[in-house]
Amino acid sequence: MTKAIPSQTPEAEHLVVFRHNKIRRILHNDAWYFSVIDVVAILSESANPRRYWSDLKRQLAEKEGFSELYEKIVQLKLAAADGKAYETDCADTETLFRIVQSIPSPKAAPFKRWLAKVGFERVQEIEDPERAASRARALYRAKGYPDAWIEKRMRGIAVREELTGEWDKRGIKNQAEYAILTADIAVATFGLNPSQHKEFKGLNRENLRDHMTDLELIFTMLGEASTTEIARTRDAQGLPSNRQAAQAGGKIAGDTREKLEQQTGRRVVSRENFLPPAQSTSSRKLRKKD
Repeated sequence: MTKAIPSQTPEAEHLVVFRHNKIRRILHNDAWYFSVIDVVAILSESANPRRYWSDLKRQLAEKEGFSELYEKIVQLKLAAADGKAYETDCADTETLFRIVQSIPSPKAAPFKRWLAKVGFERVQEIEDPERAASRARALYRAKGYPDAWIEKRMRGIAVREELTGEWDKRGIKNQAEYAILTADIAVATFGLNPSQHKEFKGLNRENLRDHMTDLELIFTMLGEASTTEIARTRDAQGLPSNRQAAQAGGKIAGDTREKLEQQTGRRVVSRENFLPPAQSTSSRKLRKKD
């Protein structure tokens, strides 16, 4: 079982409903990953689904050669009932199918059909990316984002995907390496790594990019687009060379940001964000202190 870093994608963490039962899910590496515990709780109807899942894992490992499947389960941070985010066993649709087949339950058949529908929708989006883009735009509009911001966010997603695709071709496979390179670009661009940027905005488990201002999105895109171009030009291979490219690409955006700040007398990094109403009070308090 591996640990992973969630992708910077829209609709980062949500609940889906299967027959009035809530299942946590998260977009990771452009695929939906579901909370295994939530699924086990629904199908097993156990009073202690965590214990049930622990026993099931052991049984599968001992009797059915579960090791290969176990490696496909990743730990992603999902919100719990207390509002905090905890690392949770998550699996994609294919892996969940295999787990569900091991749970003796009359509820398994309709659940498999439901998972198949989710998988089919994802296949449609892969074959026609515009479906995914349209869905993302609709979600952002429903949350109240203005169209001009949405277009920048969508363009930012495309720029990010081009960059990560380039990293993959240049030997960057480990999620920890992706995080290192992303932080290198962010520090050179804004003088803050992503965690510090989130803290500055008063964010907790929210997606940082979903709470960026127009200028923050623009400079993020500039840093990442510059990094892509530099990595290609230098034919960067492996982490050390790509770190140099990331720092150089971020510096281009950082130098431009500093020039703008000198002209306007205002910082680009802002406490302004698109927090949900429940958190707007704490956000206002933070802005007053700035």
